[in-house]
Amino acid sequence: MKREWTDLEFADWTLLPSEAALLANKTGPTRLGFAVLLKFFQYAARFPLSMREVPTTAVAYIAGQVGVPAEEFSRYDWEGRAVKYHRAQIRAFLGFREPTVQDAEELAVWLSEHVLPQGHPDEHVNAAAYQRLHDLGIEPPTPDRLDRILASASSAFEERFCTETAARLPPATLGRLETLLSAATEGGETAESEHSPLQQLKTDPGRAGLDNALEEISKLQQLRRLNLPQDLFRHVAPRLLQRYRQRAAVENAYEIRRHPASLRYSLIAAYCWLRAQEITDDLIESLIQIIHRIGATAERRVERELIGTLKQVSGKNTLLCRLAETALANPDGIIREVLFPVVDEQTLADLVKELKSTGPAYRQHVSTVMRASYSHHYRRAIPALLQALEFRSNNQMHQPVIRALEVRTDIRPKSGKLFWTGIGGSSNKTSCHRKRVFRDSFGQAQVDYLHVFQSAFLPGEHDIAGLNVAMNEMLFVNRS
Repeated sequence: MKREWTDLEFADWTLLPSEAALLANKTGPTRLGFAVLLKFFQYAARFPLSMREVPTTAVAYIAGQVGVPAEEFSRYDWEGRAVKYHRAQIRAFLGFREPTVQDAEELAVWLSEHVLPQGHPDEHVNAAAYQRLHDLGIEPPTPDRLDRILASASSAFEERFCTETAARLPPATLGRLETLLSAATEGGETAESEHSPLQQLKTDPGRAGLDNALEEISKLQQLRRLNLPQDLFRHVAPRLLQRYRQRAAVENAYEIRRHPASLRYSLIAAYCWLRAQEITDDLIESLIQIIHRIGATAERRVERELIGTLKQVSGKNTLLCRLAETALANPDGIIREVLFPVVDEQTLADLVKELKSTGPAYRQHVSTVMRASYSHHYRRAIPALLQALEFRSNNQMHQPVIRALEVRTDIRPKSGKLFWTGIGGSSNKTSCHRKRVFRDSFGQAQVDYLHVFQSAFLPGEHDIAGLNVAMNEMLFVNRS
């Protein structure tokens, strides 16, 4: 209980006329002690364990109401028969009764069925227990006794939850969960950290890049091979699931193996369930960063090339205006004789080069550099990322991209190095739903995914900025 109170908060310690009537036959320390017990119980729904638990400001405020000096409170007998009689009188006045063994059992059952499944922290569970007893008009037990009741409720809930969870796991899945702990040996913490599959799943993805992306894809595939039921934790509170996930994350494989089977399976299943979602989120971020990196790197490379060869022409609008005026004034004149005196030939050449560098030719050059970067470095990662993720979007603007990502798995080898294959049975080369397939160094058919993205945009929108916007706005699913 807090020690300092404001004037407005002292309303909770104010004696009502019906309460003051209980003090009629009491004087001195007994009168003040009874009033303090009464108001403390009304505020905290329990009696104080000692006089040190009662705020001194509250004692002084109550002492002024009952006409007894506040110093008399220290003389109140906390151990004699009088305090027991006072507590009984207060319980009767407020409609409370002492707790019984049956009350404790019923409270444990209520907590395990209505509070603990929500995954609330211990402080919330403790407050819920006090509130439940208050609503039932039962005096709370001592803190030690209440802690034992909460521990009993927690144990009963965990046993029931883990038993139900393990019963919903197929035998094959149980075997795969055990395999995640296969390298754990007693006292073998070093071996566990190096070889346990579970420990490998706990490692962070690191900086977005080719090798890290492939490693995260391998983790996600391993988690999906567990074949956890899709609705395993559908009705489980996220807070509760996170608590089991955190518990499994801090324990090594050997410690988890020491738990009973039902608890062991529940811990690993909860961890793998949420870990698959985390890895999926990491892969989404990696895909967005890789695509952005391809475009940004290509633009920087092209800009460096242009800076070395491009001479910017100042006053372009004035020069063009002068050229137009001169051409209109001399429609039948010779260019070298009429226009070159106004703007020399070298300036015109520089102006043409500058305009080309900022138009479609520039974007085409950037696209060429992007494709070269993709084909030489990122081709290993992007197809694997796209196959590991499922893309959905309610935005009609992005539907061409969604349809373009519906890549057929039955790619049949064809002669030649490059060919086209339609999506959804279409082989129309002019369709934006097409995809380009090439032969890699091993003769295997591969999809040019970068072209899939670019060809999915309407004419005039084939730029990496638009692709980044689309990728960020899409909803990525298939996280389980």
